[in-house]
This record gives sequence, structure tokens and C-alpha cells, in this order.
Amino acid sequence: MSRAEAAPGRARPFALLASELATLFRRRRTIAMLGALALVPVLIAVAVRVTSAGSSGRGPAFIGDITQNGLFVAFTALTVSIPLFLPLTVGVVAGDTIAGEASLGTLRYLLIAPAGRIRLLLVKYVAAGVFAIAATLVIVLAGVIIGALLFPIRPVTLLSGDVIDAGGFVVRALLLVGYVSLSLLGLTAIGLFISTLTTVPVGAMAATIVLAAASQIADALPQLSAVHPWLFSHYWLGFGDLLRDPISWNAYGQTALLQLGYVVVFGALAYGRFSTKDILS
Repeated sequence: MSRAEAAPGRARPFALLASELATLFRRRRTIAMLGALALVPVLIAVAVRVTSAGSSGRGPAFIGDITQNGLFVAFTALTVSIPLFLPLTVGVVAGDTIAGEASLGTLRYLLIAPAGRIRLLLVKYVAAGVFAIAATLVIVLAGVIIGALLFPIRPVTLLSGDVIDAGGFVVRALLLVGYVSLSLLGLTAIGLFISTLTTVPVGAMAATIVLAAASQIADALPQLSAVHPWLFSHYWLGFGDLLRDPISWNAYGQTALLQLGYVVVFGALAYGRFSTKDILS
């Protein structure tokens, strides 16, 4: 390859990432998953509206506050989605990163282009991480919209008893989106690694989702309390301190450190596997 041919690749270092993001978010499967996630707050809001679930004292956190303030639909939907729906969709995207290209026969052509294996892995991982952010944001936005349509909107009372206005709610909601997205980075790295082990994307997706469920089951067993702080799902629901005044950043720091460890370990494993993998398709 001549320097003239290589120059465009250097001049547009983010071209591959932009192409990957465009491909990811144009897929019908991605649109369907985001649509399904948007339905979670809608179903919660409608159920509370037509029944007395909001005043029964039962159900997920914040559900009893929805009838008094529609903004709590977003918090409730996020709490409901973290254990199952978000890991499910993130597992599908992460498991498809490399295995999906191999199954379609396009992986070899991606590597022939001036991308390189490290760059391709990074692009695939970043795209999966962007999906995690988008999925979390969709839940929150859909929750706010349906909550405003079906219930009154008032200043939000935090867990500490302090009251914040709409501007304060937006800040807290964005912090929650950031926290949940950050918490899913370890699972994304695991899915990327598994995706390098196979050319069957469904298998990689299933393995990633099963590991997410297994981690949560292990985290619920008191007999395994010694390993709880090391499980990538341990801090998934630890965002309560973000809904207090003043905000405590301990949970943010803990989950960031834990997820960084998983990203480093499984990122290295993914590179070790992918860099020596014989690409036949």
C-alpha cells in the first residue's frame, strides 16, 4: 500500500468507528431491542395508572411514588431493567461483535482494510459501550415522557428527604445513566472476549447472558459473600447514593474500579485470542 493510499486512513481515525456505529444502530435487531426497552417504563406506568399497584406498598423501588410524581417512572423502570433487560440486550450486542462478522464472512475483509486487529477490537468494544449508554438513556427518556403524560410532575423528593427541581432531576438522571452504563462495561468486555472464541454469534450471546445471570445469582447467595465484591454485577443497583443530597461518589468509584479491572483482564484475553486467531472467514 502506498503512502497516498494509507493517508486517508490516518486522516480519518474515527471513520471505522463511525461506520460501526452506523451499522449497529441501523440493524433491525438493535432498533427492536431499544424499542422493547422503551416499552418497560410504558408498561410500568400504564399498570400503575389502571391499578392500585402504586399504593399497595409492593413492587420495585420508587413504584409507590409514581402516582404522586411521574418522574419516578424513569427511576422505577431503570431499577426493573438492570437485573434482566439491560444485561440481555448488552449481551446480544457484545456477543455479536466478532463472532457476527466471522459468521457473515466479513471479518477477513475488515482486517484486510487498514484497520488492524487491535483497532478493530477497540472499535467493536466502544460501539458496544455506546449501545449500553443508548439503551440506558432510552429507558430514562421513555420513563420521563410516559410519566409526564400519565401522572403529575412535581419537584422530586430524594432518598435523603431533600427536594430538587426539574433541573436537579435532569442532573441526577444523567448521573444514573452514566452509572448504569459504566456498570455494564465489564459485561461488555466479557462478551467481546467470548465473541473471539467462536464463529457462532448466538452461542457467544447466550454465554454472555448466562454469565450475567450467574453473577447475579452468586451475588444473592450469602454463602459466597467473600466473592461478592469481585462480581461484575455487584454494584449494578448501587446508585442510591446518587439520589441523596449531598451526593456520595463512593459507589461510582467502586463500580468504576471494578469494571476497569474486568475491562483490562478480558480485554487482554480478547486481544490474546484475537491476535493469534486464524481468520478463515
